[in-house]
Amino acid sequence: MEASSFSTIARPEDFSIPGAAGPIAVRLHRPERVGAVLPVVLYFHGGGFVGGSIADADVPARFIAEHCPALVLAVGYALAPARPFPAAPEDAHSAALWLAGSAAGLGGDARRMAVAGDDAGGNLAASLTLIARDRNGPKIAAQVLIGPMLDPSMTRLGDSTRLNSDLSAATCADCYRQYLPQPRQRLHPYASPLVSVRQAGLPPALIVTAECDVLHEEAEKYAAALIAAGVPTQVVRFAGVTHAALAKLRAVLDEVAHFLRRRLWEAGSAHQSNQYPKPREE
Repeated sequence: MEASSFSTIARPEDFSIPGAAGPIAVRLHRPERVGAVLPVVLYFHGGGFVGGSIADADVPARFIAEHCPALVLAVGYALAPARPFPAAPEDAHSAALWLAGSAAGLGGDARRMAVAGDDAGGNLAASLTLIARDRNGPKIAAQVLIGPMLDPSMTRLGDSTRLNSDLSAATCADCYRQYLPQPRQRLHPYASPLVSVRQAGLPPALIVTAECDVLHEEAEKYAAALIAAGVPTQVVRFAGVTHAALAKLRAVLDEVAHFLRRRLWEAGSAHQSNQYPKPREE
């Protein structure tokens, strides 16, 4: 069962924010009538680095906004081939810096910031945690990776026929060719978080994978690397689910919202003085 409409979500707000190479289109999702300062979440849509838009993030972003609850900023990052790597991760970092500086004015708390994304957006969420750590900010409290594309070498890709996958090796290869036109870029940790040898100090992670997806092995390898580096990590594989269905599946979104509630509302941080609002019962 897919997530559907949510009656307690305000109308989304579309605007642009400054980026390193020009304006970045964003869409802000907020819950209605929550009497507390909210955590903030950056959400990066899928599309294989070459397609997609902020509208493609509506279902997961709206669900997180209502059920975490949180202010959720969907980010329209640069797309290849017009703007290949590193334009997209730089847009992601610009958006994080903007949200860190603007959260209070929106009714949010930048000290409780999480990042999330699916498909290529999962790659960008993961790379953003590396960039933010390496550049000393902004501080990220949690990361959620949904069916992420993490290995441009494609050496850990599953067999699409055996897995009955809706995503093929040929499609992945075409996306990576456009996103990473120079072969050496495939070894850069901001393009391939799985090749990074420095996972220590990254935020707690939830990694969600689909059984019928050629990407699930690389995502689970990344989860193992995070665990080995001492990063609190939860990994969940959904049986019988395809790559395309993952980010809109109600069970997945429930898992995501539960994880973010624990990390952003229930962590007991010293700065947190707001009472956690009970999520709406279905």
